[in-house]
Amino acid sequence: MYRDRLSRLLKPVKHNNIVVLDLFAGCGGLGLGFEANGFITHGFEMDEDCCETYRKNLQGRCEQVFLTPEYSFHKKAQVVIGGPPCQPFSVGGNQFGCNDVRNGFPAFISAIRQVKPEIWLFENVRGLLYRNRWYFDKIIGELESLGYIVEHRLMNAIDYDVAQNRERIIVVGHRGGFCFPDKVSYRVTAGEAIGDLVNLTPPESRFLTPSMDQYIAKYEKASKCVNPRDLHLNKPARTLTCRNLAGATGDMQRVRLADGRRRRLLYREAARLQSFPDWFEFVGSETSVYNQIGNAVAPMFAYHLASAVRDYFLLETSKLVQSIRPVQSVQCQI
Repeated sequence: MYRDRLSRLLKPVKHNNIVVLDLFAGCGGLGLGFEANGFITHGFEMDEDCCETYRKNLQGRCEQVFLTPEYSFHKKAQVVIGGPPCQPFSVGGNQFGCNDVRNGFPAFISAIRQVKPEIWLFENVRGLLYRNRWYFDKIIGELESLGYIVEHRLMNAIDYDVAQNRERIIVVGHRGGFCFPDKVSYRVTAGEAIGDLVNLTPPESRFLTPSMDQYIAKYEKASKCVNPRDLHLNKPARTLTCRNLAGATGDMQRVRLADGRRRRLLYREAARLQSFPDWFEFVGSETSVYNQIGNAVAPMFAYHLASAVRDYFLLETSKLVQSIRPVQSVQCQI
C-alpha cells in the first residue's frame, strides 16, 4: 500500500557524513527526503511550530532564526538546500517579488557565498518564471558568478510518487555532472493515497453547510468549472495550498462521503496527499498544521531530488578513485 511505502522509504537513516544545511526548512519536508537518503541535516526556520515539528521527526537540529543576508553561518556543509518563501512569487498571490519583505533569496545567495557547498538546490513556485522572470534571471546570474553550473527545471510532484498535481521549479548549482531524477512510470491517485480515510468522520470533521454548498455551486458556475472541485479518488489531487486546506470555501480541498455529505480534508489526509508518512507528527494548532502541510516540499518529491544529489556525490567519489588508481598500482608494483 502507498501509506506503507511512505513509512518504509521516508525513514531518516545515516549512511554518510555529508552535511546538508536546510534553509527556510518549514516543517521538514525537504529535509526528510534528504535524511531518508542518508544525509545529515541542519535546519534553519523562523516559525516555532515548524521548528518543533522538524525536531520531533527528523534527526537533525533546527534553529529558530529569521534568515537575512547578514546572518553568519559557522557550520561547514557540502550541500545547501532550501525553499525561500514562495508567497512573493506565487501566481495565487500579489507577486510583489523582490519588493516583498518575505523574499528570502538574498539570504539564500549569502549562504551559498559563505558556505561554498559542493552542490545546492532550491525549490520555488512556477510563478517565478513569469511576471518575475527578470528577477529569476538576476538570481541565476548571481549564483553563476559564484562559480557554479546552474540548471533549472519545472517539475511536477505527480511524476515523483506524490498523489498531487504540484508544479515547482527546481534550481540546482553544481560543479558538473549532476542529473535531474527520472520520472517514475506510475502516477499515484488520491484514492490510493487516502482511500482508507475518506469515509471516516472523526470528531474534528468540518462538514459543509447548505449555504456553503450553494456558494460553491455559484463559484464553480462563475469560474466555468466543468467538474466539481471535490477530491476525485480516481486521479491525483489538485495542488494543496495553505489557502485551500484551511479555508476559502469555493476553492476548499474537500471530500464527498458515501452518504453525499461533503467535508473538509482531515489534516492527516492532506499530509498523506503531500506524501508525509503516517508516523510523521505535526506540532501546533489546527491552522498551523494545515499551513505546515500546505507550505511543505512534498517529502517523496524531495526523496527523488536527494537521490539525485546522492548519485552526484557517488560520481564524484568514483572520479576520485579513478584518478588515484594508477598511482596506487605503481606503488603496489614497487
